[in-house]
Formats: sequence, C-alpha cells, structure tokens
Amino acid sequence: MSRPIEIDDPTPAGIAGAIARMISSGELRPGDRLPTVRELSAQLGVSPATVSHGWQALSQAGLVVSRGRSGTFVAEAKASDPQPAPPRTGRMTKGATAARLDLSLGTPDPALLPEIGPLLAHVALNSEPTDYHQAPVVPELGRLLQQDWPTASGGLTVVDGAMDAVARALRAVVRYGDRVIVESPTFPHFLDYLESIGAQVIPVSMDERGVLPEEFARALALAPAAAVVQPRAQNPTGASMDADRIKELAKILRHSDTRCMVIEDDHSGSIVPTADLSLGRWLPDQVLHVRSYSKSHGPDLRIAALSGPEQVIDRVVATRMLGPGWTPRILQRLLYELLRDDTATRAVANARTQYRIRRSNFADALDRAGMRVGPGEGLNVWVPVADERSTLVHLAANGIRVAPGGPFYADPQGHQAVRVTISPLRGGGEEVARVLAATSEPQQGDYFTLGRPDREPSARTNGHTAQGMR
Repeated sequence: MSRPIEIDDPTPAGIAGAIARMISSGELRPGDRLPTVRELSAQLGVSPATVSHGWQALSQAGLVVSRGRSGTFVAEAKASDPQPAPPRTGRMTKGATAARLDLSLGTPDPALLPEIGPLLAHVALNSEPTDYHQAPVVPELGRLLQQDWPTASGGLTVVDGAMDAVARALRAVVRYGDRVIVESPTFPHFLDYLESIGAQVIPVSMDERGVLPEEFARALALAPAAAVVQPRAQNPTGASMDADRIKELAKILRHSDTRCMVIEDDHSGSIVPTADLSLGRWLPDQVLHVRSYSKSHGPDLRIAALSGPEQVIDRVVATRMLGPGWTPRILQRLLYELLRDDTATRAVANARTQYRIRRSNFADALDRAGMRVGPGEGLNVWVPVADERSTLVHLAANGIRVAPGGPFYADPQGHQAVRVTISPLRGGGEEVARVLAATSEPQQGDYFTLGRPDREPSARTNGHTAQGMR
C-alpha cells in the first residue's frame, strides 16, 4: 500500500483489529499488499516484534498470508473457524476438589425447580407428530412469549439456552477485529467467546444500576459493533438496571454516530423480582434480547428465547438449520405447559422469594462480619477481598468453594474479588461469612467500581495484549 494505515491502538491487538476492520469493510481487498513489518513499526513508533505479533494474529485467523520476500497480503475471503478460547471458563473449575459446600457454580437449587414429570408425560402423550419442515418455534409458545416480551422487535426464535443465544447473536453481528462493549466485571463465557471469534473487548465499569452512562458513551466513540449487557441480576454482581438507567443508555445510543447492536442477556428470568426491561422499547431495530428459562424452570430444558430485528433473527435461524436445526419441539411444548401451569408458576414464585431471602441473609451475615457488599438480585453475591488467592485457599481449607473473581475481567490486574452462589445456602450463610472475613481485611472503596481505571475505555482483545500474544 502506498498510503499509511491509520491505527489508533499500536498494540498487537490494536494493529490486528484495525487491519481486520479494514478487510471487513472492503477498504483492504483480497490481494492487497500490506506494509512491511519494518515500515509499519517505523510509522507507529513501536518495535518490529509488536507489529509481527499483530501479523501473526491476522495470519492465524486466515485474514492475511505471507509470501516470503514478496510481502504479506490480504487473503482470499473465506469463512474462518473460531480460534480456541482462552481458559477463563476452565479457570473457574481448575484444580477443583470435592467441597463440603460448593458455592462456585451459579446454578439454581434443584429443590426449588418446578416438578416437570407430570407435564412431560402429558406433553409426550398429546404431542402431534413432527417433521423436519415445521417452523423452528412452536407457534403457541411463540405467541405466549410475545405477551409479556419487553420489546417490540420484529423477529423471535427459540435456542438452546442463554449462552447459545448470546453466541449466535454475536456471530450474526460481529466480525473478526470488531470491537464489543462488555460490562466489567462480566460473565467469563462472554470473554472467552469474544476472543474465539477475534473480537476486541471494551470493558465498561458499573455501579449498582448497571453500566455507567458516561463510560458507555466514551466506549461508543470507539465505534463498537456490539455491546453485551445484562439488564437484571448481572452475573457476577447481581446489579439490575432501573427504568431511568435503561432510558439513559437508549438516549446515548440514539444520539451516537455508531451503529452498535445491543445484546441483552436476561439469564435469570422470572426468579428475579425486578421487571424485565429492555433498550428495545426505544430502539427495537438495534437490540437483541435474550430471556432464559434455565434458572427458573430447569437447566436441562436448555431453552432461551431470542428477539431482535427480523433480518438478524432470520440469519440466526438460517445458520441453525445447518446445524442443530431447532430446539426440540417436545421441550418447547413442555416449557409452554410450564408457563401456563398454576403449580409451576407457584414454584417459580417461591424460588424467587427464597433466593431473595438467601441473598439478603448472606449479605447481612457478611455485614455483621465486617464485610460490605452492594445491593443486587439473583443467585450470586460479588465479594471484594484483599487477596483473591489467599481467600480461595482459606475457604478451601474449610471445605468451602467459591468462584475466583479474576476470570470475570478482561484484564484481572488490580481486581480482587470472589463470586459466591447463594442458591445452596439454605441456612443464613453465617459460617461462610465468618471464614471470608477471617481471610483478611476487605478492600475499601465503592463496591462496583473497585479497581476502575482512571482513564477512558480502550479496546483490547481478550488474551491478545502485547504480553498475551508473545
């Protein structure tokens, strides 16, 4: 190329991301020659090794090819397979041993799930024969879901759980090198998946009402393709957005020059008392909304609904037809019956109450032990600590296991916390609180913004920082 390439982040991840975006937009076309490593390192004022690492990432993704002394060229367009994800999710269970009390899993209490046996038998006996050519969503379930759906988006489909919905949504709107806004901290699976598809994450801090509007606005200035947020019972903090925060974020998006698709993951569904809110009320063509029924009605149902602009949902449906095809219709009919059944509805309402009580009791126990946690909902409590590793060791020595906080961050440096799942705590959690408090003095400062960097958000590729790419 004769003209300089504009790169605003001279790290290996930034270089790879900038080139990838130019390829995706058509600014760089197959066969175009890229600057040499020496030329680009001189332009950016970085070492040749930094540029070389960026070139390696592009090559591994199949976006560029090296032709020896002739140079590096944009590769012919072809679908590229996701790269192996980093072990954030694996770190959640690495080295785990059987614990007397396992509070690390983020799963519901099986005793609080609705009984599905009688309804499953009813569905099995009364279901009509199905074939490969029927609609992917059982019509009566689709109509029932739409009755209380929080956004008037044009399309709705059913997929195999919340993470399946989020992954398919990201695949539909994000290309290699695109930037994606995530909450900080956020669900480790999101970070792993974003790295696997070559996206660059823009971590945005939170308070007890969700994403901070001013940081969200600054992140939008980096032209992200998507944002992944959790409107209620955010994992891991338990924060829920209120109507004012949702409206404020929608206003920021409406006045932004960036076309950013928002993916809302409502993973806890009806076990949370807060209403299911969505930016899609104001921006239906810019929001993909996910609602899961795993925590309320059973993880083995593996069912979540995904709504959004019709052209995006059609893309998701078409892609699924090349793989699993559809979520089993017998499970969809079972969910339909569960949502209409009075006994199941009472069971979910009881679970909602029990989780609220267990979370409140545990927070009170922590408070009595001298540890402060922020307000929240759902199955998890986010506990800032002075030293994460020593806390985990001390808890394990007492037969208690919790989730380490590091995997919930794009960059865990400067963050010390653990996530405690309260669903198994049928008592008050006094023992867990005492053991946590005995590890060391907790960090002081704001609960949700501990370790928040005093700088504007910057895009980074998970695991592909200058150090991670060596």
